[in-house]
Amino acid sequence: MGAEHKYDTKIVSYFCEENLTEMFAEAARLLNNGELVAFPTETVYGLGANAYDADACAKIYQAKGRPSDNPLIVHIADEAQADELAEVSDLARRLMAEFWPGPLTLVLPAKPVLPSVATGGLNTVGLRMPAHPAALDLLRAAKVPVAAPSANLSGRPSPTAAYHVYEDMQGKIPLIIDGGEAAAGLESTVLDLASPVPAILRPGVITSADLAEFIPGLAEETRLPEGGIARAPGMKYRHYAPKAKVILCPPAAIYDTYVAAWQRFVDEGNLQPKIAVLASMQGMRGLAQAEHCFLLGDDLEQVAQNLFAALRWTDEINADLVLAEVFPEHGLGLAVMNRLKKAAGAANDKL
Repeated sequence: MGAEHKYDTKIVSYFCEENLTEMFAEAARLLNNGELVAFPTETVYGLGANAYDADACAKIYQAKGRPSDNPLIVHIADEAQADELAEVSDLARRLMAEFWPGPLTLVLPAKPVLPSVATGGLNTVGLRMPAHPAALDLLRAAKVPVAAPSANLSGRPSPTAAYHVYEDMQGKIPLIIDGGEAAAGLESTVLDLASPVPAILRPGVITSADLAEFIPGLAEETRLPEGGIARAPGMKYRHYAPKAKVILCPPAAIYDTYVAAWQRFVDEGNLQPKIAVLASMQGMRGLAQAEHCFLLGDDLEQVAQNLFAALRWTDEINADLVLAEVFPEHGLGLAVMNRLKKAAGAANDKL
Protein backbone atom coordinates (compact mmCIF):
# COMPACT_ATOMS: atom_id res chain seq x y z
CA MET A 1 0.00 0.00 0.00
CA GLY A 2 2.71 2.53 0.99
CA ALA A 3 1.56 6.04 0.10
CA GLU A 4 -1.07 4.71 -2.31
CA HIS A 5 -4.57 5.96 -1.57
CA LYS A 6 -6.83 3.06 -2.51
CA TYR A 7 -9.69 3.53 -0.02
CA ASP A 8 -12.44 6.07 0.50
CA THR A 9 -11.87 6.01 4.25
CA LYS A 10 -15.14 5.99 6.20
CA ILE A 11 -15.58 7.21 9.78
CA VAL A 12 -18.46 5.76 11.78
CA SER A 13 -19.42 6.92 15.26
CA TYR A 14 -19.87 4.49 18.12
CA PHE A 15 -22.17 7.05 19.75
CA CYS A 16 -24.32 8.06 16.78
CA GLU A 17 -24.83 4.89 14.77
CA GLU A 18 -28.45 3.69 14.94
CA ASN A 19 -27.50 0.07 14.32
CA LEU A 20 -24.33 -0.75 16.21
CA THR A 21 -24.75 -4.46 15.52
CA GLU A 22 -24.62 -3.80 11.79
CA MET A 23 -21.66 -1.44 12.18
CA PHE A 24 -19.61 -4.03 14.07
CA ALA A 25 -20.65 -6.77 11.66
CA GLU A 26 -19.23 -4.69 8.81
CA ALA A 27 -16.01 -4.01 10.75
CA ALA A 28 -15.71 -7.73 11.56
CA ARG A 29 -16.25 -8.61 7.90
CA LEU A 30 -13.43 -6.28 6.89
CA LEU A 31 -11.06 -7.77 9.47
CA ASN A 32 -11.86 -11.33 8.46
CA ASN A 33 -11.34 -10.40 4.79
CA GLY A 34 -7.82 -9.19 5.46
CA GLU A 35 -8.52 -5.45 5.74
CA LEU A 36 -7.48 -2.95 8.43
CA VAL A 37 -9.87 -1.23 10.82
CA ALA A 38 -8.96 1.61 13.19
CA PHE A 39 -10.76 1.52 16.52
CA PRO A 40 -10.75 3.31 19.88
CA THR A 41 -9.28 1.97 23.09
CA GLU A 42 -9.00 3.63 26.46
CA THR A 43 -5.31 4.34 25.76
CA VAL A 44 -4.99 5.43 22.10
CA TYR A 45 -6.62 4.43 18.80
CA GLY A 46 -5.43 1.12 17.36
CA LEU A 47 -4.87 0.04 13.76
CA GLY A 48 -6.24 -3.48 13.73
CA ALA A 49 -5.76 -6.58 11.59
CA ASN A 50 -6.74 -10.22 12.02
CA ALA A 51 -3.78 -11.49 14.05
CA TYR A 52 -3.96 -14.90 12.34
CA ASP A 53 -3.63 -13.34 8.86
CA ALA A 54 0.00 -12.72 7.92
CA ASP A 55 -0.86 -10.61 4.88
CA ALA A 56 -3.24 -8.46 6.90
CA CYS A 57 -0.63 -7.90 9.62
CA ALA A 58 1.88 -6.94 6.94
CA LYS A 59 -0.55 -4.24 5.81
CA ILE A 60 -0.21 -2.62 9.24
CA TYR A 61 3.52 -2.19 8.75
CA GLN A 62 2.96 -0.84 5.23
CA ALA A 63 0.25 1.62 6.22
CA LYS A 64 2.27 2.95 9.15
CA GLY A 65 5.72 2.80 7.57
CA ARG A 66 6.66 0.74 10.61
CA PRO A 67 9.98 -1.15 11.02
CA SER A 68 9.38 -4.89 10.67
CA ASP A 69 11.17 -5.74 13.94
CA ASN A 70 8.83 -3.53 15.98
CA PRO A 71 6.38 -6.08 17.46
CA LEU A 72 2.61 -5.66 17.50
CA ILE A 73 0.30 -5.99 20.48
CA VAL A 74 -2.51 -8.51 20.07
CA HIS A 75 -5.89 -7.48 21.47
CA ILE A 76 -8.25 -10.15 22.78
CA ALA A 77 -11.82 -10.31 24.05
CA ASP A 78 -11.44 -12.91 26.80
CA GLU A 79 -8.95 -15.04 28.72
CA ALA A 80 -9.73 -18.09 26.58
CA GLN A 81 -8.10 -16.34 23.62
CA ALA A 82 -5.01 -15.73 25.75
CA ASP A 83 -4.70 -19.47 26.29
CA GLU A 84 -4.92 -20.04 22.54
CA LEU A 85 -2.08 -17.62 21.84
CA ALA A 86 0.37 -17.89 24.73
CA GLU A 87 1.67 -19.87 27.69
CA VAL A 88 -0.16 -18.19 30.55
CA SER A 89 1.47 -18.37 33.97
CA ASP A 90 -0.28 -18.18 37.33
CA LEU A 91 1.14 -14.68 37.79
CA ALA A 92 -0.28 -13.64 34.44
CA ARG A 93 -3.71 -14.93 35.42
CA ARG A 94 -3.66 -12.95 38.66
CA LEU A 95 -2.71 -9.80 36.75
CA MET A 96 -5.44 -10.43 34.17
CA ALA A 97 -8.01 -10.79 36.93
CA GLU A 98 -6.91 -7.52 38.53
CA PHE A 99 -6.18 -5.27 35.55
CA TRP A 100 -8.14 -6.59 32.54
CA PRO A 101 -9.94 -5.14 30.77
CA GLY A 102 -7.48 -2.27 31.04
CA PRO A 103 -4.24 -0.63 29.92
CA LEU A 104 -1.84 -3.48 30.74
CA THR A 105 -0.10 -5.54 28.06
CA LEU A 106 1.49 -8.82 29.17
CA VAL A 107 4.42 -10.21 27.19
CA LEU A 108 4.23 -14.01 27.34
CA PRO A 109 5.82 -16.99 25.57
CA ALA A 110 3.93 -17.35 22.29
CA LYS A 111 2.32 -20.51 21.01
CA PRO A 112 3.04 -21.33 17.34
CA VAL A 113 -0.37 -20.20 16.08
CA LEU A 114 0.43 -16.64 15.08
CA PRO A 115 2.41 -15.65 11.96
CA SER A 116 5.85 -14.24 12.70
CA VAL A 117 4.84 -10.87 11.27
CA ALA A 118 2.36 -10.49 14.14
CA THR A 119 5.06 -11.01 16.77
CA GLY A 120 7.87 -9.13 15.07
CA GLY A 121 9.64 -12.45 14.54
CA LEU A 122 9.87 -13.10 18.28
CA ASN A 123 8.94 -16.16 20.35
CA THR A 124 6.87 -13.92 22.62
CA VAL A 125 3.60 -12.08 22.17
CA GLY A 126 2.15 -9.02 23.88
CA LEU A 127 -1.50 -9.55 24.86
CA ARG A 128 -4.03 -7.00 26.05
CA MET A 129 -7.76 -6.86 26.72
CA PRO A 130 -8.82 -3.24 26.10
CA ALA A 131 -11.40 -1.55 28.31
CA HIS A 132 -13.15 0.63 25.73
CA PRO A 133 -16.60 -0.85 25.01
CA ALA A 134 -16.25 -0.25 21.27
CA ALA A 135 -13.00 -2.21 21.20
CA LEU A 136 -14.54 -5.12 23.07
CA ASP A 137 -17.62 -5.10 20.84
CA LEU A 138 -15.37 -5.20 17.78
CA LEU A 139 -13.29 -8.08 19.14
CA ARG A 140 -16.40 -10.09 20.01
CA ALA A 141 -17.90 -9.47 16.58
CA ALA A 142 -14.69 -10.38 14.75
CA LYS A 143 -14.18 -13.56 16.82
CA VAL A 144 -10.44 -13.39 16.15
CA PRO A 145 -7.58 -11.76 18.05
CA VAL A 146 -6.70 -8.40 16.56
CA ALA A 147 -3.10 -7.24 16.19
CA ALA A 148 -3.09 -3.47 16.63
CA PRO A 149 -0.39 -0.88 17.19
CA SER A 150 -1.36 2.79 17.44
CA ALA A 151 -3.16 4.04 14.33
CA ASN A 152 -0.65 6.69 13.27
CA LEU A 153 2.22 6.99 10.83
CA SER A 154 5.35 5.53 12.41
CA GLY A 155 7.21 8.11 14.46
CA ARG A 156 4.30 10.55 14.74
CA PRO A 157 2.39 11.22 17.99
CA SER A 158 -0.12 8.49 18.72
CA PRO A 159 -3.79 9.26 17.95
CA THR A 160 -6.16 9.96 20.82
CA ALA A 161 -9.11 11.01 18.63
CA ALA A 162 -10.61 9.68 15.40
CA TYR A 163 -9.60 12.76 13.41
CA HIS A 164 -5.97 12.11 14.35
CA VAL A 165 -6.31 8.69 12.71
CA TYR A 166 -7.92 10.23 9.65
CA GLU A 167 -5.02 12.69 9.30
CA ASP A 168 -2.53 9.82 9.05
CA MET A 169 -4.58 7.00 7.51
CA GLN A 170 -6.91 8.69 5.02
CA GLY A 171 -6.97 6.58 1.87
CA LYS A 172 -4.93 3.80 3.47
CA ILE A 173 -7.67 1.96 5.36
CA PRO A 174 -11.40 1.47 4.74
CA LEU A 175 -12.87 2.16 8.19
CA ILE A 176 -12.32 4.20 11.36
CA ILE A 177 -14.59 3.67 14.37
CA ASP A 178 -14.94 6.94 16.29
CA GLY A 179 -15.24 6.25 20.01
CA GLY A 180 -14.46 9.74 21.29
CA GLU A 181 -11.27 10.97 22.91
CA ALA A 182 -9.10 8.36 24.59
CA ALA A 183 -9.43 8.48 28.36
CA ALA A 184 -5.86 7.54 29.31
CA GLY A 185 -4.04 9.24 26.42
CA LEU A 186 -0.88 7.11 26.67
CA GLU A 187 -0.34 3.61 25.35
CA SER A 188 -0.64 0.65 27.70
CA THR A 189 1.97 -0.38 30.23
CA VAL A 190 3.91 -3.33 28.79
CA LEU A 191 5.06 -5.90 31.36
CA ASP A 192 7.51 -8.64 30.37
CA LEU A 193 6.57 -11.95 31.98
CA ALA A 194 8.56 -14.07 29.50
CA SER A 195 11.95 -13.28 31.06
CA PRO A 196 13.21 -14.82 34.31
CA VAL A 197 12.77 -11.45 36.05
CA PRO A 198 9.58 -9.50 35.26
CA ALA A 199 10.22 -6.02 33.93
CA ILE A 200 8.31 -3.04 32.64
CA LEU A 201 9.24 -2.63 28.98
CA ARG A 202 7.08 0.44 28.39
CA PRO A 203 5.66 2.60 31.19
CA GLY A 204 2.00 3.58 31.16
CA VAL A 205 -0.83 4.57 33.46
CA ILE A 206 -0.49 1.29 35.38
CA THR A 207 2.70 1.88 37.33
CA SER A 208 5.17 -0.27 39.21
CA ALA A 209 3.42 0.81 42.44
CA ASP A 210 0.15 -0.58 41.08
CA LEU A 211 1.90 -3.88 40.31
CA ALA A 212 3.88 -4.11 43.55
CA GLU A 213 1.30 -6.31 45.29
CA PHE A 214 1.79 -8.94 42.59
CA ILE A 215 5.49 -8.41 41.82
CA PRO A 216 7.36 -7.13 44.89
CA GLY A 217 10.49 -5.19 44.01
CA LEU A 218 9.50 -4.53 40.41
CA ALA A 219 11.77 -1.79 39.14
CA GLU A 220 10.14 1.45 38.02
CA GLU A 221 12.74 1.95 35.30
CA THR A 222 12.18 0.32 31.94
CA ARG A 223 14.78 -1.88 30.30
CA LEU A 224 15.48 -3.88 27.18
CA PRO A 225 15.50 -7.65 27.75
CA GLU A 226 18.80 -9.52 27.67
CA GLY A 227 20.35 -9.28 24.23
CA GLY A 228 18.78 -5.91 23.48
CA ILE A 229 15.83 -7.39 21.59
CA ALA A 230 12.75 -5.21 21.86
CA ARG A 231 9.78 -7.31 22.98
CA ALA A 232 7.46 -4.31 23.04
CA PRO A 233 6.70 -1.41 20.71
CA GLY A 234 8.27 1.95 21.41
CA MET A 235 11.61 0.63 22.70
CA LYS A 236 14.07 1.03 19.81
CA TYR A 237 12.95 3.88 17.59
CA ARG A 238 12.18 7.56 17.86
CA HIS A 239 8.45 7.95 18.47
CA TYR A 240 5.79 10.55 19.06
CA ALA A 241 7.75 13.28 17.26
CA PRO A 242 6.14 16.40 15.80
CA LYS A 243 7.80 18.12 12.85
CA ALA A 244 9.49 20.81 14.94
CA LYS A 245 12.41 20.24 17.29
CA VAL A 246 11.28 19.50 20.86
CA ILE A 247 13.28 20.96 23.75
CA LEU A 248 12.55 19.68 27.25
CA CYS A 249 12.65 22.34 29.98
CA PRO A 250 12.21 22.32 33.75
CA PRO A 251 9.22 24.51 34.67
CA ALA A 252 11.38 27.28 36.09
CA ALA A 253 13.45 27.46 32.88
CA ILE A 254 10.66 27.63 30.30
CA TYR A 255 10.33 31.42 30.31
CA ASP A 256 14.06 32.09 29.92
CA THR A 257 14.34 29.40 27.24
CA TYR A 258 11.39 30.94 25.39
CA VAL A 259 12.97 34.40 25.44
CA ALA A 260 16.34 33.07 24.28
CA ALA A 261 14.75 31.04 21.50
CA TRP A 262 12.68 34.02 20.33
CA GLN A 263 15.79 36.20 20.17
CA ARG A 264 17.68 33.55 18.22
CA PHE A 265 14.90 33.32 15.63
CA VAL A 266 14.79 37.13 15.30
CA ASP A 267 18.56 37.26 14.88
CA GLU A 268 18.22 34.70 12.09
CA GLY A 269 15.58 36.79 10.32
CA ASN A 270 12.40 35.07 11.52
CA LEU A 271 10.61 38.04 13.09
CA GLN A 272 7.41 36.13 13.96
CA PRO A 273 8.53 32.69 15.11
CA LYS A 274 5.96 30.18 16.27
CA ILE A 275 7.32 28.81 19.53
CA ALA A 276 4.88 26.31 20.98
CA VAL A 277 4.87 25.79 24.74
CA LEU A 278 3.40 22.59 26.21
CA ALA A 279 3.19 22.96 29.97
CA SER A 280 1.19 22.95 33.17
CA MET A 281 0.07 26.18 34.81
CA GLN A 282 3.35 26.19 36.72
CA GLY A 283 5.35 26.03 33.52
CA MET A 284 3.26 28.79 31.89
CA ARG A 285 4.33 31.42 34.44
CA GLY A 286 5.53 34.59 32.76
CA LEU A 287 4.16 33.57 29.35
CA ALA A 288 0.85 35.43 29.42
CA GLN A 289 1.73 37.23 26.18
CA ALA A 290 2.97 34.11 24.40
CA GLU A 291 0.71 33.27 21.47
CA HIS A 292 1.13 29.52 21.10
CA CYS A 293 0.65 27.80 24.45
CA PHE A 294 -1.08 24.46 25.12
CA LEU A 295 -2.10 23.91 28.73
CA LEU A 296 -1.46 20.24 29.42
CA GLY A 297 -3.40 20.21 32.68
CA ASP A 298 -3.18 20.63 36.42
CA ASP A 299 -2.19 17.04 37.28
CA LEU A 300 -0.34 14.17 35.63
CA GLU A 301 -3.54 12.37 34.64
CA GLN A 302 -4.57 15.40 32.59
CA VAL A 303 -1.06 15.80 31.20
CA ALA A 304 -1.04 12.18 30.05
CA GLN A 305 -4.47 12.49 28.45
CA ASN A 306 -3.56 15.68 26.57
CA LEU A 307 0.06 15.03 25.62
CA PHE A 308 -0.33 13.45 22.17
CA ALA A 309 -3.04 15.92 21.16
CA ALA A 310 -0.69 18.73 22.17
CA LEU A 311 2.18 17.33 20.12
CA ARG A 312 -0.10 17.01 17.09
CA TRP A 313 -1.33 20.58 17.65
CA THR A 314 2.23 21.85 17.19
CA ASP A 315 2.12 20.45 13.64
CA GLU A 316 -1.28 22.04 13.02
CA ILE A 317 0.12 25.49 13.80
CA ASN A 318 3.40 24.78 11.93
CA ALA A 319 5.48 25.47 15.02
CA ASP A 320 9.13 26.41 14.51
CA LEU A 321 10.12 25.06 17.93
CA VAL A 322 8.42 23.18 20.78
CA LEU A 323 9.25 23.77 24.43
CA ALA A 324 7.83 21.01 26.64
CA GLU A 325 7.78 20.93 30.41
CA VAL A 326 9.81 18.32 32.29
CA PHE A 327 7.83 16.34 34.89
CA PRO A 328 9.08 14.25 37.85
CA GLU A 329 10.08 10.80 36.62
CA HIS A 330 8.19 8.52 38.96
CA GLY A 331 4.73 7.00 38.82
CA LEU A 332 2.73 8.32 35.89
CA GLY A 333 5.39 10.98 35.35
CA LEU A 334 7.74 8.22 34.21
CA ALA A 335 5.35 7.34 31.37
CA VAL A 336 4.87 11.00 30.40
CA MET A 337 8.61 11.63 30.29
CA ASN A 338 9.20 8.38 28.37
CA ARG A 339 7.05 9.80 25.55
CA LEU A 340 8.48 13.31 25.75
CA LYS A 341 12.07 12.06 25.63
CA LYS A 342 11.29 9.99 22.56
CA ALA A 343 9.58 12.99 20.96
CA ALA A 344 12.66 15.10 21.62
CA GLY A 345 15.09 12.40 20.49
CA ALA A 346 18.67 13.54 19.96
CA ALA A 347 17.46 17.14 19.61
CA ASN A 348 17.13 17.57 23.35
CA ASP A 349 20.57 18.98 24.01
CA LYS A 350 20.45 22.68 23.20
CA LEU A 351 18.59 25.28 21.20
